Amino acid sequence: MSIGPLTLRPLDPLTDAELLHGWVTHPKAAFWMMGDARLQDVEREYMRIAAHPHHHAHLGLHAGTPAFLMERYDPRYVELTGLYEPAPGDVGMHFLVAPTDRPLHGFTRAVLTAVMDALFADPRTRRVVVEPDVTNTAVHTLNAAVGFVPEREIDKPEKRALLSFCTRAQFLAARGAAV
Repeated sequence: MSIGPLTLRPLDPLTDAELLHGWVTHPKAAFWMMGDARLQDVEREYMRIAAHPHHHAHLGLHAGTPAFLMERYDPRYVELTGLYEPAPGDVGMHFLVAPTDRPLHGFTRAVLTAVMDALFADPRTRRVVVEPDVTNTAVHTLNAAVGFVPEREIDKPEKRALLSFCTRAQFLAARGAAV
């Protein structure tokens, strides 16, 4: 069964804030740590990201309908500064799938695969870096399915995180593509 087309567009912090507010405050987004955020908090956070030269947010569409969020960041300047030694071509990533009453089997993995495809579409990207909460076992399983390998636990101000990496070759191997 095909999931259908998944595409990305730049996030507009003002026009997309209400939609995002519903997503990031939903109980299924607990690891996003914005459960108590007000609409203005979401607007402010995504305006901050839009103004940052090393952090970008994209709205993911499923067959043209908003369905997920992807953030791309440079770990030399955002999220992981001083917590590991970035290598040339490292790109950090966060993703969030919108809550739904009608889940599609395989959808979250398809989203993560589309996000990774988008990141590796840039030839400068050599490795994708993630830092999910150590207790988020569901995302650890998804990450492993697309080629991420955990390196170590790190302490961030807001959480204990599992620092993990995925090279282009690891991603292609996980997809069963020729390396």
